Amino acid sequence: MAEQRMTVRGAAFLGIGSMVGAGIFALLGEAGAVAGAAVWLSFLLAGLVALAQGYAVAKLGARYPSSGGVVTYLLQGFGRGHITAVVSWLLYFAALIVTAMVSVSFGHYGSALFFGGSAGWAKVLTVAVIIGAAAVNIAGAGMLDRLQTGIVVVLLAVFAVFVGVTVLRIDPGLLAPSTYPPALNIVSSVALTFFAYLGFAVVSFTGGDLPDARRNLPRAMYLSLGITTALYVLVALGVFGTLTVQQVGEHGETALAVAAQPALGTAGFVMMAIAALLGTASSVNANLFAASGSTAKLAETGTFPPGFGRLARVGGTRGLVLSVLIVLLLALFVDLTAIASLGSVVALVIFLVLAIAAMRLRAEIGARAWLLVAAIAMTSLVLIAFAVQTLRTDPVIFAVMIAVLGLAVVMDLVWTRVRARRSHP
Repeated sequence: MAEQRMTVRGAAFLGIGSMVGAGIFALLGEAGAVAGAAVWLSFLLAGLVALAQGYAVAKLGARYPSSGGVVTYLLQGFGRGHITAVVSWLLYFAALIVTAMVSVSFGHYGSALFFGGSAGWAKVLTVAVIIGAAAVNIAGAGMLDRLQTGIVVVLLAVFAVFVGVTVLRIDPGLLAPSTYPPALNIVSSVALTFFAYLGFAVVSFTGGDLPDARRNLPRAMYLSLGITTALYVLVALGVFGTLTVQQVGEHGETALAVAAQPALGTAGFVMMAIAALLGTASSVNANLFAASGSTAKLAETGTFPPGFGRLARVGGTRGLVLSVLIVLLLALFVDLTAIASLGSVVALVIFLVLAIAAMRLRAEIGARAWLLVAAIAMTSLVLIAFAVQTLRTDPVIFAVMIAVLGLAVVMDLVWTRVRARRSHP
């Protein structure tokens, strides 16, 4: 029915809501620890990488519109083989990590705002936002469109006020290039700030709900990336131009709220805390939407077990229900700040493979080869720089990265054997 369709605005705002929730509120402190006051530059570079990859995704989406999003494009580019399966498992892992991480951020902000920072209430609110987002997704695309649009309009208004008051108070000395870390640190930090753009992939999953997706999906993609990149750069300048790198690290997820206090007082802190609740809730909504669409498509093609695509008793698909349960476990029992970089690497690998798929299909999708080569080259450079830096500074995380890639391979091999056994009893 018409009221259940997604609009260009709704699709773009779905992407913006997903990106902003993960990027500004959950990762600003983490990025600052690596790139220092050059975080704004890191966000700009990551935005360029995301835009190049967004070009590939938009061209694929215009040619193959589907609620399966990225999964559909992998199937078109590589067929139903091991590459598609392994990357699909990685995509699923990344979506779960992002959703859990942002849910925890929602819990911390809500607890700080309403319950004096109580750890117990933080967990209660974390569970509440995950369950609430699942309910919205079960209600359908029309409901999601309206909710995301409302949230993002409020967020953009709040950030306009934040940017206005902080940019006017910027101390140029805090942003001086002489204070920046080595270039390798800034380039490797792009792998982390790229995590803040991962939500742009959510736009690709609206293809099955967008009217005239061939024209409207690219419009939604570029709109969401353009607005988000500008927002990230301006907010990073505002925060690191008014707070020292050490202060940002000390306040972590609430750094934005603290940066707003000098100009707006307690009202500024409250305003940004409420914006954080809206932004993180929006991101959880969008990521569960993508997880539901991708797992249903993967189940339909046999790449994932068929149970992922079947309807659940509570509504939605069993894939959505399983995703919610896993996100709950991750959010409640795993130290997600320790694996934020892991999600970034997984995302970069996914989009590197996706850009290669677009290159293979460039004639069919009408894409310019040089833009696809640029996307592949930039992504590869960031991955290499991050791998080298991580191996030098945190070999444990490097080992975990390799282990996650291995887990995706194992999941594919196990399901391939089970599927073969069922086909030939």
